[in-house]
Amino acid sequence: MSNSTYKYNPDLDFIKENIKGNLFLNGQFVFNKEIERVPYERFWKWMLGRNPQLKQKKADKWHPKVILDDTFIQDNQDKIVWLGHSSFYMQLCGVKILTDPIFYHVLPVRIRRRHELPCRISTFKNIDLILLSHGHRDHLDIPSLKQILKLNPDVKVFCPLGFVKMLQKLGFKEVQEAAWWQRYHFPDLQIDFLPAKHWNRRHLLDFNKTLWGSFSIQYNNKKIYFAGDTAYSNHFKEIQNHYNYFDIALMPIGAYKPKFIMDWAHISPEEAVQASNDMNVKHFIPMHYGTFDLSDEPASEPIQEIMKLKEKDNLKAILHSLNVGECYLV
Repeated sequence: MSNSTYKYNPDLDFIKENIKGNLFLNGQFVFNKEIERVPYERFWKWMLGRNPQLKQKKADKWHPKVILDDTFIQDNQDKIVWLGHSSFYMQLCGVKILTDPIFYHVLPVRIRRRHELPCRISTFKNIDLILLSHGHRDHLDIPSLKQILKLNPDVKVFCPLGFVKMLQKLGFKEVQEAAWWQRYHFPDLQIDFLPAKHWNRRHLLDFNKTLWGSFSIQYNNKKIYFAGDTAYSNHFKEIQNHYNYFDIALMPIGAYKPKFIMDWAHISPEEAVQASNDMNVKHFIPMHYGTFDLSDEPASEPIQEIMKLKEKDNLKAILHSLNVGECYLV
């Protein structure tokens, strides 16, 4: 017998009608209406099998170019700066935002950062807001959060359901958690929490006990989408039906091979293009590639594939392949 309920933050408004919150089924959040897991035999197939691109992967030493510069935080222009992986610095209407900040290695022995930051961590002072898409360690990094909090004692955190106690224990004073289609309380920007097809786990027994998702940021008639981590599904068209279009989308393109494991939780470059087209995106900024080695494809393949798709006119949006530390003026 299943035990289900819907969870949401009663202090936040829903932005869409007929939404009950997120389904919490037998102690787990779900993307649709049932509990999904990749069968264990697929993991064994991956662990015991051989990567057909192993030789190419070992030879591929590419990583994003890094522009060493901290001046991007010193002027008042609206901008987006890629810090590597899914970490961005945004400055919008004077509000300073960090997304999924990770400044260190994920696991010092196994998953090491492949390039440096464009500036010292101490550069990130006067940060107003942190957006956390989910709890995986390459997105919610406790050492990085502690450093930001030390520099910014009053910084706010907007996150999915289930992280308030953890973040308050770290010392964050104001944490707002949301279900999909809820709007956070913030005076200068409209920030909504939206669906994503993904999953969560930080420890052995906490599979999908916390939620995951994506963000919409709206201000001055501009709309920015931050995808977090996601597989391809119908939620992109559902998001488009609500917002009509996005001026800018920050879209993941890496960690998609082998397909029999990764397509459950991550989009490939082809799927990222389809998702962008689904949402009527005008400007496409790729992320979630080149910083950490998380999957079987060679390091340079994701960005090469996106560029090929753009050359074939498959991607309707304008492509902006940022260097780490490069400013994209909004």
